[in-house]
Amino acid sequence: MSRFNLAIIGGGLVGASLALALQAGARARGWKILLIEPFAPGDSFQPSYDARSSALSFGTRQIYERLGLWQGISRRAEPIRQIQVSDRGRFGATRLDAIEEGVPALGYVVENAWLGQCLWQGLDSEVVSWRCPAEVTAMQPLGDGYRLSLNDETQVDCDLAVLADGGRSGLREQLGIHVNQRPYHQSALIANITPGEAHCGQAFERFTDDGPMALLPLPENRCALVWTRAGMDARRLAELDERSFLDELQGVFGYRLGALRQVGARHLYPLALIEAQEQVRPHLVVLGNAAHSLHPIAGQGFNLSLRDVQSLADGLLAGPDTPGDLATLNAYRERQRLDQDLTVGFSDKVTRLFGTAQPLVATGRNLGLLGLDLLPPAKRWFARQAMGLGTRPDLQGKA
Repeated sequence: MSRFNLAIIGGGLVGASLALALQAGARARGWKILLIEPFAPGDSFQPSYDARSSALSFGTRQIYERLGLWQGISRRAEPIRQIQVSDRGRFGATRLDAIEEGVPALGYVVENAWLGQCLWQGLDSEVVSWRCPAEVTAMQPLGDGYRLSLNDETQVDCDLAVLADGGRSGLREQLGIHVNQRPYHQSALIANITPGEAHCGQAFERFTDDGPMALLPLPENRCALVWTRAGMDARRLAELDERSFLDELQGVFGYRLGALRQVGARHLYPLALIEAQEQVRPHLVVLGNAAHSLHPIAGQGFNLSLRDVQSLADGLLAGPDTPGDLATLNAYRERQRLDQDLTVGFSDKVTRLFGTAQPLVATGRNLGLLGLDLLPPAKRWFARQAMGLGTRPDLQGKA
């Protein structure tokens, strides 16, 4: 029976980031970390027009700089130099600018495959072991940890199990960890777009009566589209031919980037706010989308998870020699409670405020966008939320 100090179930962006955040301290303590992942990482990065991407906040850049990873990630990270926020058919609008905020970029857009490649290449095989492709089929709590049963009929024991297997975690359900779920009755249509003009590092948040959309800058003058619509309407858009789709998108987005020229593969994701009612138990942590899954339009989900990762790693490395004691895990949960509550609340309120056509609400949000331009302190607060710094007391005043 193999035994590890930590077993991270899910070797995606969150799980791999945790292994990297722990790696140096684990080496010093003699800890052994196991990453269990059903999908094997590729041997090399393969550029793709249709690659899925993530928006990384400026605060996330600071975390990866601390881990010594940013230089590699930045090779294919497209800076967001401006964010334009507008409300279709109304005069309210605001613009956030990196120069005004005193930062090189408000955030960055990185292809997930490239980010994953950078994370996996940074792992030290003497500290972090892989079981891949492999899945955990059952988790049995022990007095001093967990016993994990894998789909190859082997078992592994660990002092601390970290559940980072995504928002639809079957293991979370198996353990009896209930979730609070608030459906948005919308789906996100995700695709890459080629505009007719250079995006110049501009990101666009466009709110309409039918739902919000975001267009984020990518390398090679592509843009990542996140278009939120009601479920049936989203499916209709996904099934349109390319020209009809671009025409409809153009009608909603306008000509801020000229005529839209190309759209790649389109994918649909039903949207809901999901929060686990328990994030820690003795010898167990729930992390990433398994802990909280947010609406993508505000771009906060992965960035919040990475702040959780940093806080958890710091707490574990400052704690007992054997990870998993409940006092250390509860302390981590309390440290992150305010950050999670504020970020989830910010994301949810933005989604609801800008996702309704009710006249009074629409008028109020229109005046709110105007107010951001007229009131610099309010605009700076909004910018710091977008940059992932508003809930980080340790970074206040450093951007």
